[in-house]
Amino acid sequence: MAEETDACSVAHGAAPGASAGPAPAPAPAAQAAGRALVAVFASPVSGYLLRYAADAGYRCVLVEPDPGRTDAARMAGFPVLPAVPGELEGADVVLTDHHRQELGVVLRDTLAGQARWIGIMGNPRHAGPHVAALEALGVAPADIARVHRPIGLNIGSRTPPEIAVATLAGLLADRNSRPGGFTF
Repeated sequence: MAEETDACSVAHGAAPGASAGPAPAPAPAAQAAGRALVAVFASPVSGYLLRYAADAGYRCVLVEPDPGRTDAARMAGFPVLPAVPGELEGADVVLTDHHRQELGVVLRDTLAGQARWIGIMGNPRHAGPHVAALEALGVAPADIARVHRPIGLNIGSRTPPEIAVATLAGLLADRNSRPGGFTF
C-alpha cells in the first residue's frame, strides 16, 4: 500500500510536491462520495471558483439558465446545466451574480432542493436584492435566512480570482466546522 504524502511534509521539503500540472480527475466512485460545488451564473468569478474547487476535490457544475450564455460557459470545460439539480444532496451552491433577472427563481428552486449550503455574492454594506426577489415569490423568511451573504472569508478580496479563493476557503472552513471568518 502506497503511503500518502501529507501537506506538512511537502511544505518542509521532506517529501516531493505535486506536479504543477492540472490535478487528475478523481475516480467516479470518489466523485460520487465527495463534495459538490454548483456555481450559478457564468461569470469571471464562477470560472475561477470552479477551477479552484476542482483542484480541491469538488465535483463541479455550472448552472447557466440563459441559453444565450451557455455556449461560452461550456468553454470552461465543466458541465453546464440550465437549473440547479434538486438531487445534489449536500452540495454547496454559490450564486456569482446578484444582478441577474433569474436570481429569485433560481434561489427559490435551490432552497427547495437538498443543498447543504447556499450563498450569494454581495457587498455586506448594501441590502441584498435576493431578499426582495424571494419575498415577492412567497418564500418564507426562515428559508430566506438560509441564504448566506456575503460569502467567503473576509480577506478584502476585490478581483474575481481573490473572490473565488475567499469563497472556496470559506466553504472549506464551514464543511470542516472551523470558524473561518464568515463574520464581517
